[in-house]
Amino acid sequence: MIPCANPKAQYLAHKQEIDDAINRVLESGWYILGDEVGAFEEEFAVYLGVNHAVGVGNGTEALHLALVACGIGYGDEVATVSHTAVATVAAIELAGAKPVFVDIDPVTYNMDPDLLEKGITSKTKAIVPVHLYGRPAPMEEILAIAKEYGLCVVEDCAQAHGATYRGERVGSFGDMACFSFYPTKNLGALGDGGAVVTSDPGLAEKARLLREYGWAERFVSHIQGWNTRLDEIQAAILRVKLKHLDFDNARRFKLANLYSEGLFETDIALPILKKGAVHVYHLYVIRVKERSSLQAYLRSKDIGATVHYPVPVHLQPAYEKVAVSLPNTEIAAREVLSLPMYPQLTKRQVQFVIDSIKEHCL
Repeated sequence: MIPCANPKAQYLAHKQEIDDAINRVLESGWYILGDEVGAFEEEFAVYLGVNHAVGVGNGTEALHLALVACGIGYGDEVATVSHTAVATVAAIELAGAKPVFVDIDPVTYNMDPDLLEKGITSKTKAIVPVHLYGRPAPMEEILAIAKEYGLCVVEDCAQAHGATYRGERVGSFGDMACFSFYPTKNLGALGDGGAVVTSDPGLAEKARLLREYGWAERFVSHIQGWNTRLDEIQAAILRVKLKHLDFDNARRFKLANLYSEGLFETDIALPILKKGAVHVYHLYVIRVKERSSLQAYLRSKDIGATVHYPVPVHLQPAYEKVAVSLPNTEIAAREVLSLPMYPQLTKRQVQFVIDSIKEHCL
């Protein structure tokens, strides 16, 4: 079986370092918000080129916390996309705000900045662009619109650890940015985890207060907060994996090139690289009109092709009250298919996937 993602393979690739890191925490006797979290926050901030990182419980809570830190609340509207993990939208609603959906660019699957401005109203207070599949969103255009209307920008970087836009890491453009460390991510923990990053010291301080009951000192809440902490073991694991992130992303890029070269002669729509944006291929996503047939054939070959995401958020039962027309989003949801992609995937496995697709499509 060739799975779509394989976090166990990444653990095995760095097993001794990870085991040593876990043992270091176990033997320290300090398991919550200690030296490992502090060190990871500093190292991750340096890696991204920002001044502050705040470790939290998961990516959804990172988005929720960032929006609240930016002053987003009840009655506000937040522009985002529907072609994303539902976590993006769930976080907006957790903050008390209303999601306003913007359609995607049919080539990049990211927010279409030409359509963004049309959805802005007097109630719009923020934009949450998603760097989907590991491809940076068009931040220059999005930031220009945000500046014109006085909106805050919170980047959803859950699938784009290490991606760059015009030479800078994603996560360094908005007022705040959020990362998930779910095990399948390019930088994944061995459990849940997330981070909020920013270069604004005031927002960073508010994020730290919000993540632990609003405590400025223990047991005294200065603002209303909640409990969302990255634990020491996950932070220690992430410190190990962060050292290997650029190498692993380079490996993903090479595997993506193999896919693109091998499938070039088919009618399948392949990822297109745009100038100035470096894709880190959290997922290698193709588009094919007869997706169900191809997916079933690949499964018969023990190839784990998966759909990210089969039902746009605005069409899901919990959110279908939002009446909106998003034709590009809806077409993409019917046609996208994620092929196996992780650094430990072999060239032989990639070639088997390519050959299997050609057998079915040609």
